Amino acid sequence: MQPTLYRQMLRARSFELAVAELWRQGRISGEMHLGTGEEAVVAGVVTQLRDGDGLALAHRCAPPLVVRGVPLLPILRELLGKPDGLGGGRGGHMHLFSRAHLAGSSGIVGASLPMGAGLALAAARLRPGAIAVAFVGEGALNQGMALETLNLAAVWRLPLLVVCIDNDWSIVTRSSAVSAGTPLARASAFGWRTASVDGTDAETVYAEAGRMIDELRASRTPGPAFLLATCPRLDGHFLGDPLIRASHRPHEDGRQLIGEVVASVGQDGGGWLDRAKGMLRLAGVMARARAGADRESARDPVRRAREAMTGNTDTRDRIEAEVGQEIAGALEAALADDAAGSDA
Repeated sequence: MQPTLYRQMLRARSFELAVAELWRQGRISGEMHLGTGEEAVVAGVVTQLRDGDGLALAHRCAPPLVVRGVPLLPILRELLGKPDGLGGGRGGHMHLFSRAHLAGSSGIVGASLPMGAGLALAAARLRPGAIAVAFVGEGALNQGMALETLNLAAVWRLPLLVVCIDNDWSIVTRSSAVSAGTPLARASAFGWRTASVDGTDAETVYAEAGRMIDELRASRTPGPAFLLATCPRLDGHFLGDPLIRASHRPHEDGRQLIGEVVASVGQDGGGWLDRAKGMLRLAGVMARARAGADRESARDPVRRAREAMTGNTDTRDRIEAEVGQEIAGALEAALADDAAGSDA
């Protein structure tokens, strides 16, 4: 395992765990969508970007920005709604931008693809050898603008790498239940070069993404590239996801969730048969979520990377200590005005 990859994966994970704690304390408002489980994909791709490369992100945008080198303090200040945050405290965690890094995100499903195409077009016109990378989830490929981008980027032969992170869940619906075909087949149909990787193996992602990025930079190939990376999403669609809670605490949260649905069966209005069917579907989804949670915990990419560092424990321990200090320092600085206010 490359120490740089482990460091960047650990930075992304540690940062998001700190953000999760701030959210649970009520310091960050609204929903919180984490990218825990995607660190190997993010580190394997983003560590290979250069100055002048563009980065288009979906709403799980903090890990790529952390790995890209965006300072942690303005990210945290943005999440806390402070005026010195990346977006003046107005964008929140789904709309993080850094003009200096040519990186931006959007909470609109599928919007990272046209954004990435725009960055790739600018790279082709203004910065020969530069590329753009767009991250997207597999469920977003059903959006019209995503399909339009697959077409137009191929027609214009843009230096664009689309990284599709696939966990087969579109919020709480299995993607395979609502999407015809496969992501690779869709991209191939538009003439894209495609590849798939195990998204929990950072070095495999690094090697395959590196090959595609090198080809895009050299302009030896006639168009964009599409990388499908399968990996878990450890915290569900958002923090507090009821399916994840129920899968981890079936006797508490699971019982309550099923109980509420059962109670609704006898209420006035609607057909009891339809409600009963809905209850059975919910039970099935919960069972699949529980089985998936068990599998996914064993596929934790950060845990896998750490185990791969067992032959280099001194370096691993040093990285972990340094990352811990970095995150703690950023947190202390981000909360400094709150601490000062409480002391006044």
